[in-house]
Amino acid sequence: MDINNIMANLEAKHPGEKEYLQAVKEVLLSVQDVYNQHPEFERNKIIERMVEPDRIVTFRVTWIDDKGEVQNNLGYRVQFNNAIGPYKGGIRFHASVNLSILKFLGFEQTFKNALTTLPMGGAKGGSDFSPRGKSDREIMRFCQAFMLGLWKNLGPDRDVPAGDIGVGGREVGYMYGMYKRLVNKHDGTFTGKGLSFGGSRIRPEATGFGALYFVQSVLATKGQDIKGKTIAISGFGNVAWGAALKATELGAKVVTISGPDGYIYDPAGLDAEKIDYMLELRASGNDVVAPYADKFKGCTFYPGRKPWEQKVDIALPCATQNELDGNDARQLVDNGVMLVAEVSNMGCTPEAIDVIIESRVTYAPGKAVNAGGVATSGLEMSQNAMHLQWSAEEVDEKLHTIMRDIHQQCVDYGTEPDGYINYMKGANIAGFMKVADAMMGEGVC
Repeated sequence: MDINNIMANLEAKHPGEKEYLQAVKEVLLSVQDVYNQHPEFERNKIIERMVEPDRIVTFRVTWIDDKGEVQNNLGYRVQFNNAIGPYKGGIRFHASVNLSILKFLGFEQTFKNALTTLPMGGAKGGSDFSPRGKSDREIMRFCQAFMLGLWKNLGPDRDVPAGDIGVGGREVGYMYGMYKRLVNKHDGTFTGKGLSFGGSRIRPEATGFGALYFVQSVLATKGQDIKGKTIAISGFGNVAWGAALKATELGAKVVTISGPDGYIYDPAGLDAEKIDYMLELRASGNDVVAPYADKFKGCTFYPGRKPWEQKVDIALPCATQNELDGNDARQLVDNGVMLVAEVSNMGCTPEAIDVIIESRVTYAPGKAVNAGGVATSGLEMSQNAMHLQWSAEEVDEKLHTIMRDIHQQCVDYGTEPDGYINYMKGANIAGFMKVADAMMGEGVC
């Protein structure tokens, strides 16, 4: 595999798509050695086919706001790879949405879904529409207009979207309601639905819960337990909430949360009341965490700064891509961090990853750590197909098993001669091999 040549060709075809190109290069560097052991992959141009999406759907979304004025946004669906199952991946509503971000997320989703062992391909979608400041009726009208542009490309055995940033249970419900009306079927296409119409229990918490189950498995390889460990978390949305909830339940002390305005340091650690307040802050629509320090004594708000300067045992980026850079990584390493686990997608920059791994500190990538969300979405698909609903205990047990299996795959493919477990390499190779084997078995198509 000539990585430089592949990347040069991609950069020429997709100039400026930095997130997408970053994600591709990370995977290629990890799988290069194993790829070169399979000349049949090269003959069938597996890499060249795998790094380009199967198709990209782009459409105009026209809707009417509460003032009666016509508004226009762009809608996208990147159907990246369906070698192992129907396309599966979230929909993101945020002003920052563009093709580079959605292609990076769809590419990552392909391998993440493969790691779950469930039959799901990779996709991602979204719009540059921002729900912030919009009324409930405006959001409903936008979601319905978005579905008018996308519904023909969806289906339970074709493409099953879910939520993501800016898309929660409300938005999923509005989109699924419109989809259902257009196809005249209640076929379960969409996950993250309400419990009353096909949703799965613990789905909102699943990404954070699954991440902590993965962290538990990592610590077990070191002969340690999570109880008593201090944890820095970024973000304060659903993902951070789920991670904080489970970490606290397991006996760890979560000492930070963050937002665009800065971060909170709470040396006493989060408790049930504080975790509930995270959701109140999020629901307020102000997107700031500063009020936390006013409400709870003993906390400090650090405006415009990131939580990675605090001395902690475990760092969990839970907000967005490339939120932890090389300088942050050096601070964490110098302060004795033992584990950095991405709960956000591609939460660390390449420089940060290099710093962490070169220091022989454990780094775990998002495609493994945060796979609990899509794994539970896969379980929701299974429940819909069987026309039943499992209890929270049943779903949680299955999630536990899936996250342990993902961890084991990372160990199997990522353990180096000196015993260090390179989780990035292990996750990338495990996901790649499953998708590559499926593509080989299905022929050149």
